[in-house]
Amino acid sequence: MLTQLGGIIYLISRRTHPLIIQKVTRPILQPLAKIGAFMLIYLFSTVLIIPLLAKPFGRVPLPVFRKDGLQPLRLTTCLLNRHYVRPALKTAALDIALKMNRFHPGTAVNYLDGGFPFFNSFPMLPHLSHNDGKKLDLAFLYIDKTSGMPSDNAPSVIGYGVCETPRPGEINTAESCREQGYHWYSVLQQIAPQGNKHKYVFDSLRMRALMTVIIYHPAIHKVFIEPHLQTRLQLESDKIRFHGCYAVRHDDHIHIQL
Repeated sequence: MLTQLGGIIYLISRRTHPLIIQKVTRPILQPLAKIGAFMLIYLFSTVLIIPLLAKPFGRVPLPVFRKDGLQPLRLTTCLLNRHYVRPALKTAALDIALKMNRFHPGTAVNYLDGGFPFFNSFPMLPHLSHNDGKKLDLAFLYIDKTSGMPSDNAPSVIGYGVCETPRPGEINTAESCREQGYHWYSVLQQIAPQGNKHKYVFDSLRMRALMTVIIYHPAIHKVFIEPHLQTRLQLESDKIRFHGCYAVRHDDHIHIQL
């Protein structure tokens, strides 16, 4: 459910259990040795095997380390095999980050979930549509409140759920969806820790620049962002759509797709 392949790798790692029981004589250490064997096989597969096997399925991994300004917000995204996309989307994401750095040098464009390495239509929870390698989420850009400088980080420990909520007078889609009975719309906000929110300020200047680069990129067909942020950032484009109340709120990330 989380990694697409973790269960298969676990079954493979069980082949090492007879050897571990034979070599590790202290029973208290055997569970640790079994966990260690699984983790080693999992990391070996994630780094060296899965990227090669994903190519025939039309998937490539996004860069694990910063390249042309593009990087994962959290390394766990890569460790969970959630950073695979179509080659065209990888090219577009790198191009977007590179162009963004021409407007605002040094900006880190942080990506969140992309897709799994194998098969179309394999569900990536909690997303509804990240199942074909054509979709990618990008983190918002923030200012560090203490230093007043642009930050490469974001307030959410999982990348999602810390929202730039509507201001008085702005469209409140979350409230509207809740009144219609879509209680899952804000579920990630309820799950994600909010302790870091006060440390960051939503960077409207760089966010408008990033969104402009995205909507003018010829490879990008559709963009999801919460309506009140589209209005706040003064964005006009047919590519910007409302994702619907049956999804989750998008005032914590940007969704782009081919």
